[in-house]
Amino acid sequence: MPTPPIRFGTDGWRAVIAEGFTFERLGIAAQASAQVLARTYPGAGIVVGYDNRFLSEQFAAHTAEVVASLGIPVYLSACAAPTPAFSWAAKEQGCHGALVITASHNPAHYSGLKVKGGFGGSVPPEVTTEIEQEMQNLSSVNTQKAPIQSWDPWPSYVTQLSRFVDLDALKKSPAKIWVDAMFGSGSGGLTRLLGNTITELQGYRDPLFGGVPPEPLPQNLRKSSQVIAADPAPLKIGLVFDGDADRIAAIDGHGNFLSPQILIPILIDHLAGRRGLRGEIVKTISGSELFVKVAEYYGLPITEMPVGFKYIAERMMSTEVLLGGEESGGIGYLGHIPERDALLSGLYLIEAVTETKQDLSEIYQTLQERAGFTSVYQRRDLHLTDQTQQTQVLKRLHVDPPAEILGQNVVKHFDQDGHKFTLANSSWVMIRGSGTEPLLRLYAEAQDIDSVNSLLDWASEIAKGSAPTA
Repeated sequence: MPTPPIRFGTDGWRAVIAEGFTFERLGIAAQASAQVLARTYPGAGIVVGYDNRFLSEQFAAHTAEVVASLGIPVYLSACAAPTPAFSWAAKEQGCHGALVITASHNPAHYSGLKVKGGFGGSVPPEVTTEIEQEMQNLSSVNTQKAPIQSWDPWPSYVTQLSRFVDLDALKKSPAKIWVDAMFGSGSGGLTRLLGNTITELQGYRDPLFGGVPPEPLPQNLRKSSQVIAADPAPLKIGLVFDGDADRIAAIDGHGNFLSPQILIPILIDHLAGRRGLRGEIVKTISGSELFVKVAEYYGLPITEMPVGFKYIAERMMSTEVLLGGEESGGIGYLGHIPERDALLSGLYLIEAVTETKQDLSEIYQTLQERAGFTSVYQRRDLHLTDQTQQTQVLKRLHVDPPAEILGQNVVKHFDQDGHKFTLANSSWVMIRGSGTEPLLRLYAEAQDIDSVNSLLDWASEIAKGSAPTA
């Protein structure tokens, strides 16, 4: 089969190791990315970092050699670290940007490349488009090789995170704090900040990620949920990081999975309520309507964007954004870099539990009661044979969108990123394609689980082409 072209999705380029992701192809992507970064963002040098995946150190070393051959100095990480640590380093060290070897939450046989700008966040779509064009016109470079400097990204990153919370207060938290690092590059991060108050699960390197993708979803967290539920501590919080620690989920004291759809309203309430902070709330279209309800309660403006944190990052650079969050768990904050950061999210959640002395689920229930809004959210991933099938489904919905779904009129159709249909009873269903894998993501939010499953079943039948759209 022909090798697919290098294309950037919602956050970087990802492909199967030794199939689409090879040293040769990475070298092409790295050269084009470095040249575009150097032209686009002022500074000196490029940060190169990596995660805990198979061959990540070697891929990073190869990337560093390619960048150095362009005459651009390189800061090559001496160890794996969270992606936001490298984004922060690019800004703090005044670099053109950062190139990070990571496939984030993808299965173990994937690797990838994330491109970060010197401002400390994901580059916007027009820059990735320029990188893709640059790859078509690469020429050999005869520049004198620049130096490659090895450095540890953790100390500066930990110092930056410590500016946002009172670490001494959190170390005295009445809650037992569990962290499931999912074998990813966030391993040991909160321990560096809070010491032995942290009890870590899956906190060592396993390139196979225990046999499941390093994505914080209920089916991937059964063992951790059981361990936390069995802990006799009266107050507990479980935090879960994805493979490169830029996304977060949680587990409550009873072992129940808490999605970002639950955590983001808690965080908005904590920052605006107990912290008294102000600013705009930015959500992606797949975010819960409770984000809106909590923001409105505090009189905060709210903006809706397509899926992909790069869109939130753009907004964060143009206005005062208190919190920008996506349903997959990427959340960025006022005063930090325009980047999603799971460790900072974790610190704020620990702070919320410490100050309220309540389980996260109890805090969430209080928010629902106050807003008079109760909902259930679910997401399904529908694997396809190839990207062509994905394109056909989305095109069909564009040409012939439904006017009614399961007896409810469609009152709003958002089609800038997949297709989201909001219904007359305030429930919604969404179908969008993955930018990194041949699959469709199906989302739904409704008043109860039966209604959610009915909407997801409808979306699944539509995606399979076995049901009419209208």
